[in-house]
Amino acid sequence: MARFDGKCVFITGAGTGIGREAALAFAAEGARVAIAEIHAASGEETAHRAGNGAIAIPTDVTDPGSMEAAIHRAVDHFGALHILHNNAGGSTPEDGSVVDAPIAEFWRAIKLDLFGTFLGCRYGIPAIIRAGGGAVVNMSSNLALMGVAGRDCYTAAKGGVAALTRSLAVEYARDRVRVNALAPSATMTDRVRALLSGNAALGAMSNTHLLGPIEPTDVAQSVLFLASDAARKITGQVIAVDSGVTIS
Repeated sequence: MARFDGKCVFITGAGTGIGREAALAFAAEGARVAIAEIHAASGEETAHRAGNGAIAIPTDVTDPGSMEAAIHRAVDHFGALHILHNNAGGSTPEDGSVVDAPIAEFWRAIKLDLFGTFLGCRYGIPAIIRAGGGAVVNMSSNLALMGVAGRDCYTAAKGGVAALTRSLAVEYARDRVRVNALAPSATMTDRVRALLSGNAALGAMSNTHLLGPIEPTDVAQSVLFLASDAARKITGQVIAVDSGVTIS
């Protein structure tokens, strides 16, 4: 029996990168997966690749109405929600120091990375409770755990995700909902490869990976672990998947 037979999973930003890898991995282990993606074509491509009845739902994670409707559609389609993976997010080359970064970039990062996660939990956790409990896996960053110059917008947003994760874990433990977060270092998605090429500080950090570069599947497998019964006593944790960057 596969680990996630009978489980329904909702993943934001699953059209590419880590989210796509997580969707494929969950489906391969028996889960029915809802792919919430702002770019409809890439969401449909992930659903096609995943198979096992996966569906794509065009979703803007920064819009409360869109997120609420997407969660409701997934529950209506699959009958329940057991696992929520708030994966959507990302930084841009516009980020910088608190003095130099555009104000618009700060709000972009907060709205996408932090508010998007907030909305996923706002509408997803009640559905998980109705299903009898389950797991939430948020996406923070190793930049929330260490000091890196020139990333102040993204760091603020991902630090907020880490703090929110801990608070939600305390609040919803009584409802049998575990809430954890992953804190990856630079993961070799197409977007990150492009970002690394233009940022000296991030490029230098990537060279400190003790176990070599991190691939999307490395992070996706950590998502599956935290969502599985193997992690049934783990909650409120922000776990670095960083090839040793935060200790080197």
